[in-house]
Amino acid sequence: MLFPIALATAQHLNVPVMPFAVTVAIAASFAFATPIGYQTNMMVYGPGGYRFTDFIRVGLPLQLVTGVLAVILLYAVYFR
Repeated sequence: MLFPIALATAQHLNVPVMPFAVTVAIAASFAFATPIGYQTNMMVYGPGGYRFTDFIRVGLPLQLVTGVLAVILLYAVYFR
């Protein structure tokens, strides 16, 4: 749903589209902070005895680290 916005932004800035497309793909898979964000999270949520806050406590820092790392690597690969 956000790819057309990323495409228009890249075209407006007159930069390659690929880093924006990869960013949208990576962001779409960031579902670490909630049990309802991805199928496997839901599969372990009930049987594992996890609470919603367990996913936030572990998933939010993981999501932040992955986001920062993705920005750094995308910049290094596509804009250097």
